Amino acid sequence: MTETQIAIHSATDVQGLILDWAGTVVDFGSFAPTSIFVEAFARAYDFEVTLDEARQPMGLGKWDHIATLGRLPSVDARWQARFGHPMSREEVDHLYHTFMPLQVAAVTRFAAPIPGVLPVLASLRAQGLRIGSCSGYPRPVMEALVPAAAELGYRPDHWVATDDLGAGGRPGPWMALANVIELGLSAVHRCIKVDDAAPGIDEGLNAGMWTVGLSVSGNEFGATLEEFAAMGQEEIAARRAPAEARLRQAGAHYVIDTLADIAPVVADINRRLALGERP
Repeated sequence: MTETQIAIHSATDVQGLILDWAGTVVDFGSFAPTSIFVEAFARAYDFEVTLDEARQPMGLGKWDHIATLGRLPSVDARWQARFGHPMSREEVDHLYHTFMPLQVAAVTRFAAPIPGVLPVLASLRAQGLRIGSCSGYPRPVMEALVPAAAELGYRPDHWVATDDLGAGGRPGPWMALANVIELGLSAVHRCIKVDDAAPGIDEGLNAGMWTVGLSVSGNEFGATLEEFAAMGQEEIAARRAPAEARLRQAGAHYVIDTLADIAPVVADINRRLALGERP
């Protein structure tokens, strides 16, 4: 155990952040996965799903995401009208195997860190926090994304892919807890799980952590950085409100625009921990 870890463990403050990837640290708007789902359906079955439909199950592992997408009433109705039956497991498998190489090829194009995130993470690291991470991406996708993000300056202390653990992925707590174990963090109530989608908030709550939802940079808001920069304040507020509502409904303890805004949240959780509060 390092001197840094020993110092953290003797304190009463937050020890670590467990961060999602797309829409949280990289890929403003979470477009790498959603756009590829649309493409995979088109290639595998010449079947159209909309970007809004593709976003609805976001945060789940990608096989589960496809299966859930196929069960959406709008998609299921069109699928049954076209093929005469609900989407089968074999069809989900085929869509997943179509999706995977497309996602691996595309993910490096969406590896740019979200503005303002890297300086904040550097500041929190200087205070002794460890940076863990996990994703709905399977390992082959993460093995492409992680080095691409590292070249652009993002290097978490640990990462876990959705298919790494026998127990499964979100909304279960296992990926978040695997970070706790690997990073040597002594208490889950001194960890913060940050995510842009409801299954990631569920993951943090199930792991016993504080949870922070992101209402602008990720899946719920669903705009590119360029689109966001061109918006007026009224449009931003109108799109932020339902995104924030969905994250709060999922149980997020805090909702902020982007991870760049996390420092005051960490300070407030430190205050609450000092008072004996727990998530």
